Amino acid sequence: MAKRDEDLFKSLRARGVRKKIAGELSRATRGGASPKVARKAVADLASVVGEVQDRLRGGPEKRSAAARKAAKTRKLKAKRRSGAAKKAARTRSRS
Repeated sequence: MAKRDEDLFKSLRARGVRKKIAGELSRATRGGASPKVARKAVADLASVVGEVQDRLRGGPEKRSAAARKAAKTRKLKAKRRSGAAKKAARTRSRS
């Protein structure tokens, strides 16, 4: 079994990473653990960082994109309703 990189292990632990994950990551950098485990742990940490950044900026990017789409849809529907009402008014005025 490959030894773990103690400097990396201590650094990760000091930053709040759990002992098991820190050990797996430090072993993976030495070629001991499966790189798949290390990639999954890094992906999980990256997703947490992204979520924290979204919350610091005032909300997820996905939600603001959905709000923009909803506003655009409301505007389009209102324009269609207005057009239909104008057409109906013209028809009523002719008869």
